[in-house]
Amino acid sequence: MVESINTKVDLVIDATAFTGLTDYGKIMIGNNGFEFYNARDTHKFIQIPWEEVDQVIASVMFKGKWIPRYAIKTKRNGTFTFSSKNPKKVLRAMREYVDPSHMVQSLSFFDVIKRAFKSMGKKKTN
Repeated sequence: MVESINTKVDLVIDATAFTGLTDYGKIMIGNNGFEFYNARDTHKFIQIPWEEVDQVIASVMFKGKWIPRYAIKTKRNGTFTFSSKNPKKVLRAMREYVDPSHMVQSLSFFDVIKRAFKSMGKKKTN
């Protein structure tokens, strides 16, 4: 069994990690970092200290009524995507340790399409 980096736990909730294949397990948010533990395989885990978190990106739908997934962008190791039972509760618990200015909303589908058309227009003029 892997040892936790947290000494005080604020929240433990069922979750899914999207790491190639989907891994089901539990998210643990505590005073030292964000942790994901796989339910079946104890060797599959993700531990992210709060100092390593660069941004938390939430995918928000229907004006905040539904948050299907959120991602944690780290300074060195890339982006990890998760979904959980109660994402608002998880994001509120993370807000205690991550600066709220580093918690952002991802682009909507239409924003991505709009950017694509704008970039196509810039390429033709250059």
